[in-house]
Amino acid sequence: MPARDADEPSFAVAADRSQWRYRPRRAFWRSRVVRAVAVITLLALCALVILALVREQTGTEGFLVGLGLAVLPVPLLMAAFRWLDRVEPGPWKNLLFAFAWGAFAAALVAILANSFAVRWIATATADPGSADDLGATVIAPVVEESAKAAAILLLFLFRRRDFRSLVDGVVIAGFTATGFAFTENILYLGNAFGEDQDLGDGGIGAVTAGTFFVRVVMSPFAHPLFTVLTGIGFGLAALAPRGKVRRPRKVLLPLAGLLLAMGVHALWNGSATFGGPLAFYAVYGMFMVPAFGLLTWLAVWSRQKELRTIAGVLPAYAAAGWLSPEEPLALSSMRARRTARAVAAGRYGKAGARTVGEYESFATTLAFLRERARRGTVPVPDFAAREQELLHHLWERRATASPALSYAARATGRVWVPPQYLDYGGYNPYKG
Repeated sequence: MPARDADEPSFAVAADRSQWRYRPRRAFWRSRVVRAVAVITLLALCALVILALVREQTGTEGFLVGLGLAVLPVPLLMAAFRWLDRVEPGPWKNLLFAFAWGAFAAALVAILANSFAVRWIATATADPGSADDLGATVIAPVVEESAKAAAILLLFLFRRRDFRSLVDGVVIAGFTATGFAFTENILYLGNAFGEDQDLGDGGIGAVTAGTFFVRVVMSPFAHPLFTVLTGIGFGLAALAPRGKVRRPRKVLLPLAGLLLAMGVHALWNGSATFGGPLAFYAVYGMFMVPAFGLLTWLAVWSRQKELRTIAGVLPAYAAAGWLSPEEPLALSSMRARRTARAVAAGRYGKAGARTVGEYESFATTLAFLRERARRGTVPVPDFAAREQELLHHLWERRATASPALSYAARATGRVWVPPQYLDYGGYNPYKG
C-alpha cells in the first residue's frame, strides 16, 4: 500500500479502463443524450408551430409553392459558408443546429413578437398603417436579429471549443440567417402566390415572380449579411486573450455586432417601407452591395490568415521531427491538401484518402491550438495534454499521410524542385 498523497497506487488486477463497469453518477439533466433529445424536441415543436402558422396565412397551395421556391437558394448559401470553413471545418451538428434554430425557433419568436408589437402599436395609436411601418422598420430588426443571435450565443457558450475564430462566427451566423430567410421566404412567396390567385392568374403570376426576384435573386444574402455582423462580434470575442480585458470584450464585442446588425437591417427595411422602389434600389446599390463585398473580402481574408497561421506555426513541429519539412507547406495550401488526398486515394483507396484527411484535420487543430496558447486563450496545462493527444493522432497516421503531403507540396509548387532538363554545377539528380 503506497503512502497517502505520495506514490500512485497500482491497480494491476483491475480490468482495462474501456471495460470498467462503474462510472461516476451524473445528474439526469446533465446527460448528453437528455440534452440532445431536449434540443431536438424543442426545435421540432417550434417547426410544427411556425410551419402551421405560415400555412394558415398562405393557404396550402401557397405554402407548397413558397416552400418549393424558398428552398432553391438554401444549398447555395450553405455551400458558400461551408467553403469559408474548409481550413478547420466545424462539426456539422453545430451548423445544423444553427440552421434549425434560425428556421424554426427564431422565425417563431419573430412572427409572434412582431405581430404582438404591431397590434399593440396599432391599438395605442389607432393608426394601423403607421404601426405596420414602425413594426417593419424598428420592431422587426430588433426582434429578428436578437432571435438569430441567440443561436450564436448558445454555441459560443456551450460549444466553446468549436467556436475559436472570426470565421467560425461568420459561418455559424450565416447558417442561422439562412434558416431564418428560408422560413421567411416561404411566408412572403406563399402570400404573393395567394395574391396572384386572387387576381385571377392561373399559375405563378407577376407578384410571385417579382417577390422571387427581389428576395431570392437580388438579395439572398440580405439576412446572412445582417447576422454575420453579430457573428463577427462573437468571433472577435473568441479571439480575445485571457486577462482582465477579456471579460468586457466578450460582452461588448458581440453586443456591438448585434447593434450594428440591427441598424443595417433597419436601414434595409426602412428603404423599402418609406422610400419606395427608388430608395430601395439606391440603398441596395450604394450600401448593401459594397457592404456585402467588404464582408466577403473579410471572410476570405480571415480564411487566408488561418492558412498563414498554419504555415507559421507547424514548422516548429517539423524542426522537432514530428513533421517532414514539406508538410507545413502542403498543409497551408488547400490545393496541396486536395492533391495529397487524391494521391492517397489512388494508392490506398478511400481508406487512404480518409487517413490523410484526418491527418490534415489534426495538424490544423494542432496549429491553431499552439497559436491560441501563444495568445493566452488556452491554459498551459490543458495545452500540454491536448498537444500530446494531437501529436499521437498524427503519429498513428504518419506512414500514409506524410509521403502524400510531401509529394503534394512538390507537385503543387509549394516546394521548389529543379527542372529535369537542367544541370546544376554539373550535377543533375534525375540523371543519376
